[in-house]
Amino acid sequence: MLKVAWSPVYAYALPEGHRFPMVKYELLPEQLLYEGTLSETNFFQPTRMGESDILKTHTSAYWDSLINQTLSPKAIRKIGFPMTDKLVDRGRYIAQGTFECAKYAFEYGCALNIAGGTHHAFADRGEGFCVFNDIALASNMLLSEGRIKKILVIDLDVHQGNGTASIFKADDRVFTLSLHGEKNYPVRKENSNLDIGLPDGMTDRPYLDILHKILEETLDKFEPEFIFYLSGVDVLGSDLLGRLNLSMQGCKERDRIVLEACHRHQIPVAVSMGGGYSAQLKDIIEAHANTYRLAMNLYG
Repeated sequence: MLKVAWSPVYAYALPEGHRFPMVKYELLPEQLLYEGTLSETNFFQPTRMGESDILKTHTSAYWDSLINQTLSPKAIRKIGFPMTDKLVDRGRYIAQGTFECAKYAFEYGCALNIAGGTHHAFADRGEGFCVFNDIALASNMLLSEGRIKKILVIDLDVHQGNGTASIFKADDRVFTLSLHGEKNYPVRKENSNLDIGLPDGMTDRPYLDILHKILEETLDKFEPEFIFYLSGVDVLGSDLLGRLNLSMQGCKERDRIVLEACHRHQIPVAVSMGGGYSAQLKDIIEAHANTYRLAMNLYG
């Protein structure tokens, strides 16, 4: 059974004035239930990640500054949200959701988190609306259990996963693959194991050809035992922050390439949603919903 992590805190803990497009965390599960793609039995509510697990990835100084609400004004500006206890708690539930999705993926092949993809959070700081790095946290928790030794992070958000790349730069157990807009945020890129910087305005066919080639090569060479997939829909041409030009169908085909490869190679995959900032909320919801429809067809 396909399992999906969702909690009310994903949406309701966000500060006023930052609700659009974050309202997608409420509307996406409603849409998936309404159309019958998912039922209530597919959903689970994650618990809150504990301190000891957070400290497997994030520094004690950063953790203390979050818990005690002592981040500097500059550090808060880099994150982009007004800092509150509720916001910190939200990040803990999201990160735990991604880890619990990973556990379900071992059982069912695939699991998805309605939120997550907070790839701009470094070990010692947050950036770009990211407080904790959910995929890095879940990866380190899996590795600490000793169940697996090789993880592939496929980051297809339009923005480079700079925090994830930094966290795992000296860890050869985790291969970070980032396909992103070369001229987009962040200005200063980190070094992933494989970075593919794309020009502004790239359309479906060249994007999908590049993805298919590098994904198959990476799977063959690295031979991962587990995959985390960041499926940001800010690659759409309608995205206000994206600068690429993928169509809705192109974005769907991107997800199909990744999920079918995971299924074909029998590698468990946990999916985090990542960004999406189209002017029309319906475009964000539709693009994210396509990820779930595809996953349900393959794994449901």
